[in-house]
Amino acid sequence: MTVVSSALSAIFWGLIILSLLVFVHEGGHFLVARAFGMRVTEFFLGMPCRFKLSRRSERYGTEYGVTPILLGGYNRICGMEGDEGARMGDVLLCVMRRGRASVSEVAAELGMEEEDVLSCLVTLSDWASVEPYYDPEKGEKPGQRYYPESFQTVRRDGSLLTAYDRDHDFDDGHTTDVAEPREASVGADELIAAERSHTYQGAGFWKRFLMLVAGAFVNIACGFILVVGVLMISGVSVNSGTNSISSVVDGSVAANAGLQGGDTITVVDGTEVADWQSLVDALDGPLASGTDFQITFVRDGRDITTTVELGGNVPDQFGIYAQTERVHLGLVSAVSYTSSYIGTVCSYVVQLLMPEHTQEILDSSTSIVGISVMASQAAAAGLDELCLFTAAISLSLGFMNLLPIPPLDGGKMLIEVIQAVTRRKIPARVQNIISYIGLALFMLLFVYMLRQDVFRFILG
Repeated sequence: MTVVSSALSAIFWGLIILSLLVFVHEGGHFLVARAFGMRVTEFFLGMPCRFKLSRRSERYGTEYGVTPILLGGYNRICGMEGDEGARMGDVLLCVMRRGRASVSEVAAELGMEEEDVLSCLVTLSDWASVEPYYDPEKGEKPGQRYYPESFQTVRRDGSLLTAYDRDHDFDDGHTTDVAEPREASVGADELIAAERSHTYQGAGFWKRFLMLVAGAFVNIACGFILVVGVLMISGVSVNSGTNSISSVVDGSVAANAGLQGGDTITVVDGTEVADWQSLVDALDGPLASGTDFQITFVRDGRDITTTVELGGNVPDQFGIYAQTERVHLGLVSAVSYTSSYIGTVCSYVVQLLMPEHTQEILDSSTSIVGISVMASQAAAAGLDELCLFTAAISLSLGFMNLLPIPPLDGGKMLIEVIQAVTRRKIPARVQNIISYIGLALFMLLFVYMLRQDVFRFILG
């Protein structure tokens, strides 16, 4: 029963922490995308699934909700996938004139190949300029693996703004509903330019770059706030500086010499000690030489002198722990300490890209199994430990996502930089291939770390 409860606790806390942090990460992308006027059609806690609880915002058009696959979160920002077709404006005008049209009808009217029309409609659907129409009479339904035969226009106000666009006004008297025909007052080029301006592709380089970095930034900021908060509110255990012992390691040199927790060491090998640092300095000499020496300590008000026998052996440690006290840091000290800690986490992640350190970092890393087990242990240790653990995972997630490897945000940022420097767009097909290669690499790393965790946490 204990094993089962431990497993359930690990699963529960692992899901809670990872889902929350990925959701926060996606929330960073969402907020910046909305601030820059990009259309965002979905924002969910949990991975994509046909079963979901959701509500659509009347103000922003975005569908908010939760799915049963609580392994993170996601949002759909328009214009992040697919290439723009040459006649997308003509295709959109055709669908708007008809209200609803099949791929074959649009192809016949415009004299285009059906394959090219479908490609344009898929991209327009990703832009939220049109939407698929699933005809129940033909057995079509949302979630099917292939696109339906027909697409339809979306609700637009008199200025052709959709529910996802800022400042739309569906009470202006000129609004047309879903699948309702309308004649656009602009040409194909002007219409498609206006639609593009509401997408990721239509935003400038810096807006796209900031949107990509926002997820990692929010994770790092979240970790920063959690650590600073714990240091200021709960405090941190620090060495009290006294020459009194907190505890003794079983089987150690100190234990064999008869030392116990609570003893106060006053003399080491003829040298008087008054604090922890002088105690450590006095122990360094005899321990390094492996020679026997005497110590004097106070127990229950009595001075006791005993001989520490090393017999020429140099021990790894003496085996005593210092007494600690809880210290609540001020804002400046907490920020300084946290900044140093963040720098350490960052350098740890960067070492993944250094061949001489990669294996070492991988061997000390963990998968979702290890994270879940450690999350459960942190939760059992108390709220402050859980917050510090969550902060560590949040920081790691943030810096990991900045690695220049697709499909991570850092990889997408690298692609944006390359396109800005070369002034040439990398085709979506090429980007997808690069992302699949990166995804395969991460799957291999996941399997490697999962194997480690199975031996480490399950098989012992």
